[in-house]
Amino acid sequence: MVSSLLPVDKYRGAVVEDLQLPPAFSLPSDESISRAIELAYDRDFSHIPVLNHDRRPLGYVDVAALKTKWEAGSANPTESVIKYMTKFKREASQPYTLVTPSTSLTELEEFLRHNIFALVTDYDRKFVLGVATSQDLDNFSSRRGI
Repeated sequence: MVSSLLPVDKYRGAVVEDLQLPPAFSLPSDESISRAIELAYDRDFSHIPVLNHDRRPLGYVDVAALKTKWEAGSANPTESVIKYMTKFKREASQPYTLVTPSTSLTELEEFLRHNIFALVTDYDRKFVLGVATSQDLDNFSSRRGI
């Protein structure tokens, strides 16, 4: 049988769009640390993408780590988040993985095995549309009975 040779798609062909992610929340690179932490806690986010003035992703802020630095006095609340963000690696040895609304959930799951979250962008990588996490996959699976 041919079908037994094909890998089983536990997501039954579902794609990132099927996760019904909320619209992306991101920070401009010049946002203050205090405002970033406030916004993150208002929305219950642990990691927030940081964008440049053209809205292209530069990196992300780990909110818990940032808050710890602030409380320890090693980060001034008026400083910009760009100083404390983790930059996305853009090297030939680590090619950019494009995650779009039409990326399969199987591909997303594999990506999330090695990354904390995935930025969902348009095909040209000009706009961040959403942020997907392993928890989003788990929620999708439980809703669908997978």
